[in-house]
Amino acid sequence: MKKNLPILLALVALVVLGLVRYQHFASAYNITSFWRYNSMFALISVGMAFVIITGGIDLSVGTVAAMSSVVAALASAHGGWVAVVAGCAAGLAVGVLNGVIITRLKILPFIVTLATSLGAHGVALLLGKNDAVSIASDSNFANFGQGDLFGLPIPGIVAALVAVAGWLALRSTRFGRHSLAIGGSEEAARLMGLNVDRTLVMAYAVSGLLAGMAGVILAAQFGAGQPNEGVGWELFAISAVVLGGTLLTGGEGSIAMTIAGVLLLGLVFNLLNFENGLGFISLSAYWQSVIRGVFLLLVIVLQARVLKQRSNKRMDAAAQS
Repeated sequence: MKKNLPILLALVALVVLGLVRYQHFASAYNITSFWRYNSMFALISVGMAFVIITGGIDLSVGTVAAMSSVVAALASAHGGWVAVVAGCAAGLAVGVLNGVIITRLKILPFIVTLATSLGAHGVALLLGKNDAVSIASDSNFANFGQGDLFGLPIPGIVAALVAVAGWLALRSTRFGRHSLAIGGSEEAARLMGLNVDRTLVMAYAVSGLLAGMAGVILAAQFGAGQPNEGVGWELFAISAVVLGGTLLTGGEGSIAMTIAGVLLLGLVFNLLNFENGLGFISLSAYWQSVIRGVFLLLVIVLQARVLKQRSNKRMDAAAQS
């Protein structure tokens, strides 16, 4: 809990700042809009958390989401649920492909997911013919991104359920325990008799599935599949995961704190939008990438210092014994 205190304090500070400085910060419209939009980033961040916990990385989540949004839009002519299933299945297929190539061919996750990222972007452009693909007007698919259930945004509810499921999976299932063990030491996990390859394929499959789900929400929310969307989403997900205390080296992580990281980044951008509205500053959307990069760099530097301190302590303990 102590190591998570800074991010929790930062969250509280940003909320207090928003409440004090901006008149409509606590309005129902801002809260639901924030929850609805950031649901996509929460989904890809939960998937990324499982991958990073195993010691891997998934650079394909952004373009997979874009590809899945196009697939969902094309499938929406056959009904809303068909579109949802098709988009999620497209993401799952890429995730499984990532996992199989990494485990069977023993290629670094960075290289594999970079290649599938480029491939997914190409497929999205081919399917969409280099343009946005409108969802079927006579379909109820748009409700999945724009609708409410019991007064709450459906994408937000989906993201919340996925976050709870991810938290339970990491905390209480064999998959979660094995993921942590593999991230701690893959060689030791194999010596313990764990099915490392199956767990890794599952981790990348989860990441792909959730990226596909994010793409489904993207298409439903904006009324069209977006083949050129998703650029930089992987950076957001990695930043949120690392901000939440998950080690980039693997073996340690938290789904709950990953969601806290998503909220922190989302709040920063939300406050910047309010500040732009006041007219005191004028920052374009491109600054979001700069801010994400700065956040990621700072947290990586802090993690490196923590790991170095742990290593020094172990060496001192070994020397004393």
